[in-house]
Amino acid sequence: MKYAKTEFTRRLARHYDELKWLYLELYRDEGAFSYFTGMLERCWKDRKQALRNQDAKREADPDWYRRPDLLGMMLYVDAFAGNLRGVKEKLGYLQECGVNYLHLMPLLDTPRGRSDGGYAVSDFRAVRPDLGTMEDLEKLADACRRQGISLCLDFVMNHTSEDHEWAKKARSGEPGYRERYFFYDSWDIPREFEKSVPQVFPTTAPGSFTQLEDGQIVMTNFYPYQWDLNYANPAVFNDMTENLLFLANRGIDVIRLDAIPYIWKELGTDCRNLPQVHTLARLLRMVCEIVCPGVLLLGEVVMEPAKVAPYFGTPEKPECHMLYNVTTMATTWHTLATGDVSLLQRQMEAVCALPRDFLFLNYLRCHDDIGWGLDYPWLAQNSGAGEVAHKRYLNDWFTGKFPGSDARGELYNDDPRLGDARLCGTTASLCGLETAEYEGDPFKRERAAACDLTLHAWMLSQSGIPVIYSGDEVGRFNDYTYHDDPDKRDDSRYIHRGAFQWDLADGRKDPDTYQGRLFQGLRRLESIRGSEPCFDAQADVRVEDSGDSRVLALCRRMGDRELICLFNFSNQFVRAGADRPGRYTELMYGTRYDDIRRVELWPNGFAWLLRDTEHPEKEASQ
Repeated sequence: MKYAKTEFTRRLARHYDELKWLYLELYRDEGAFSYFTGMLERCWKDRKQALRNQDAKREADPDWYRRPDLLGMMLYVDAFAGNLRGVKEKLGYLQECGVNYLHLMPLLDTPRGRSDGGYAVSDFRAVRPDLGTMEDLEKLADACRRQGISLCLDFVMNHTSEDHEWAKKARSGEPGYRERYFFYDSWDIPREFEKSVPQVFPTTAPGSFTQLEDGQIVMTNFYPYQWDLNYANPAVFNDMTENLLFLANRGIDVIRLDAIPYIWKELGTDCRNLPQVHTLARLLRMVCEIVCPGVLLLGEVVMEPAKVAPYFGTPEKPECHMLYNVTTMATTWHTLATGDVSLLQRQMEAVCALPRDFLFLNYLRCHDDIGWGLDYPWLAQNSGAGEVAHKRYLNDWFTGKFPGSDARGELYNDDPRLGDARLCGTTASLCGLETAEYEGDPFKRERAAACDLTLHAWMLSQSGIPVIYSGDEVGRFNDYTYHDDPDKRDDSRYIHRGAFQWDLADGRKDPDTYQGRLFQGLRRLESIRGSEPCFDAQADVRVEDSGDSRVLALCRRMGDRELICLFNFSNQFVRAGADRPGRYTELMYGTRYDDIRRVELWPNGFAWLLRDTEHPEKEASQ
């Protein structure tokens, strides 16, 4: 026990001065800080030996999560396997998929019908009863750890449900709880806030405040049943940090900090990305390094790169371990609809210019909608596309309204006046596979499956951690049954949150089905990525000129190895490449090339071309 005590005090001592300085700068409360450090020690003492052993192992290998063989999958517990015990029973399937990073979508207790998909938490220490218990979650985490799978869970920081114990006590006037939220007796201050605070959901949940039945007014930036927490109150930060550590002590490896840019509010600002948010993020990073250094923080920052990058912090004072690459995701779908890679090339040049230590989580689809947060000033200057008109075009394309489009999606938060709707749908349906199957058209099926696979190859070609949305590995289609569910029909995001189609998974081993082609193709791509040094996070990555506006070219270099990745975003045969001498081998299909300046790419096709290093004398002569 003496050694263990020294372990905690050693970690605390390393961060103590900065921890105290930042905490007191924010709160100016010595008593609250004393409580805070005591709470950290209590949480550390509660951490079981298996987790401490993992902490020590990961401390000794700080780059463990940067390996190219890391592959993520996100899923809803009930949709995938009914409950937590069901997920535990399906770990064999996940391992067959190559998954070693599993993101479970929100599963903490929420009120039925007022949950916002699980993001209105009524108890941070209880699991939704229909999904199981906290003991079931811990047993699943234990099983994942034994099988080398890291478990990720959402931590909703910005707000609680109106049914949370704190909210109930605040509503009843119990001392100390009203101050945990933003309560007002009149609209004077709320109206001042709303002069500068943008609305999150102007169509479905307009405004940023809600008036309760008794006349009290409370801040609700997202939905009326989600009450914003007041992080200017040290009791909120202390108790929310303890809730985070409680989950870490159940065996959660990655904590997703939901909506972190919103957590600090200040009158006269837009209440987004304020400096105090970064102070809190830095404090949480130090908390993890002190109590549970094997745990990672994933920041959910759904903004452009310039606003995302600061959440990494600095090498000397890091904040989040990794962040979502949301802009690249949205730009990828824009590129598929337009067949022009110019904007995506510009986006990737910005990403490639960031420090290599910045680790992004890359994805094509997730539980949420696709918001068209593109670089519209650049689009207007270079293609003449106006923001409203271009958003309308993208939404028409992906809902199948535009002539020639086989995509099938639905709009979310549609505002015809502003043309600001977002898009929902699964990868397969947005690629046209649903339409091809409905029409029974084998030609369209082949093209759509190729498009789907190419988009996944593109995701896997980016530096960071690739994450597949559950069902995409077997081409899951949109689920329209949500229209008949009164708790879901007003939220079109449920179109891609439907039940896992296990009948599709049954065909994953048959290469003559599109399910088999997608599943086996993905496994082949993932296997190549996991073993090829050019996919290492420390590789040098840059965008190349492919010679064709329809084709994106990416060069990845690690030591003397060079990989050229080509992606045809058009539905036409294209000859394009990179101005490189030497011989190359295409890794997916084994084709050899003596010249890669004009490689023939199939419609919506791709190529991973590895330079042959066995004949350097020939390359040198050229």
